[in-house]
Amino acid sequence: MRKIIVTVAPVCHVGHEIPQGCKNPLTPEEITEDVINCYKAGACEVHLHTRDLKGEQTFDLDVFSDTIRRIHEQSDMIIQGSTGGLSSLTLAERCVCLNVPEVEVASLNMGSVNFGETVYVNTLPDIRYWAKRLKETNTIPEMELFDLSMVETCTKLADEGVLDRPLHYNFCLGRGTSSNLSATARNLCFLNELREPGTSWGITHDSMDDFSFLACAIGMGASAVRIGFEDSFYYAEGKTARTNAELVERLVALIRAMGCEPATPAEARAMQGIK
Repeated sequence: MRKIIVTVAPVCHVGHEIPQGCKNPLTPEEITEDVINCYKAGACEVHLHTRDLKGEQTFDLDVFSDTIRRIHEQSDMIIQGSTGGLSSLTLAERCVCLNVPEVEVASLNMGSVNFGETVYVNTLPDIRYWAKRLKETNTIPEMELFDLSMVETCTKLADEGVLDRPLHYNFCLGRGTSSNLSATARNLCFLNELREPGTSWGITHDSMDDFSFLACAIGMGASAVRIGFEDSFYYAEGKTARTNAELVERLVALIRAMGCEPATPAEARAMQGIK
């Protein structure tokens, strides 16, 4: 059976509306409880930003490190950090999670993009800086792509030796009204047509209303699917999950209905080349 990596991004961004009845975890205790329930439901990886107790991005590692310690005490989940996030942090502060040894994978944004009424800036020198830090800490980059041109940026940086092959893409699609391509099968086909042979790819559907696009991606060969309150509270039109674990349970049921199985942490490490 084909294995699918299920990643959960459990914490909603500050300022986003939280539907009534949904519990957005913020403290190490709350995040850990939710994430462990996700693990039991079939998630093998967790995506976390360095945040404070209010959910704001920070370069202080206290809350982040405490959360990871608690998760590792109860599971063998893969910890995915982040070098991204719209903030005023410096380049070094944005990748401070790489100073935590338990972080095995980290998101690496592959270019700048409009973000609402502002710009999410990730210049080539910025990307090279973060990629160097990833290599120094033996952290696997998951490349976040928001438009078609970023596929060729990945190839350019791999040719320079900045990124190691095989490459691991994560296509970030959404409503298409602010910062990324619309979540359509047509756009996913374009992205797949451009990617290098021998690469793996996953999907993040920002602001999703239901699971239909996730099913489309799995059917087209995605090896990883991300879900969680950072992206959306919805699993079907007008229906929200109370917890991240509920989203994972429903996604795993979909994966199995399509003849696949959720990957274990060990299988996901092998799929991503984690040593």
